[in-house]
Amino acid sequence: MPSDPLILGFDTSAAHCAAALLSGGHCLAAWHEEMAKGQAERLLPLVEDVLSDAGVALSDLSAIGVGIGPGNFTGIRISVAAARGLALSLGIPALGVSGLEALALGTQGPVLACLDARRDHLYLQRFTDGLAQGEPALVPIESCSDWAAPGLTCIGQRADEVAARIGATHAPAAFAPALAIARLTAARWQAPAPRPAPLYIRDAGAAPARETGPVMLP
Repeated sequence: MPSDPLILGFDTSAAHCAAALLSGGHCLAAWHEEMAKGQAERLLPLVEDVLSDAGVALSDLSAIGVGIGPGNFTGIRISVAAARGLALSLGIPALGVSGLEALALGTQGPVLACLDARRDHLYLQRFTDGLAQGEPALVPIESCSDWAAPGLTCIGQRADEVAARIGATHAPAAFAPALAIARLTAARWQAPAPRPAPLYIRDAGAAPARETGPVMLP
């Protein structure tokens, strides 16, 4: 087993199920599966696959990082509930990481992180050298021009479209979602932090979800 802390990161906030295991800055194993539904059944087996690939067990983990959104409401609840449950049973910390922050990790200069919110809206947040500049927001795509800034790079979903609208450049994220979550968790897990909680930037909307996710306790 590696001598450095073992950090597990996972995410089901979008149409995927992903997990990565990090030790001493090195990714030991990672899985990423595209899926529109079924994350509740797949997440824990996928975590077991990642741990098996690295030759370690759940009991070897030092901390867990989880994607808290913004994104799919049911998917966020699934992964946050799993992270809380695992952390409680193992007696280790669990940290929540925003998907927008994960997108910005590892990119220098001013960045506009973009996530598709559907209905012609985007979740946007500015970063400089990985540090947040203001809060995330839900923005109609036709209003993206308000987010223009000198030297800006757009990263994430529909980043090319946003860049074209605001006269910016666009680039891929430096890390896959689960690995970015694990890296951010590795930098923070020894500091006090609240339990992970879903990041909801807008209400669930008038129509209830077809699949009910786990109830979030305070």
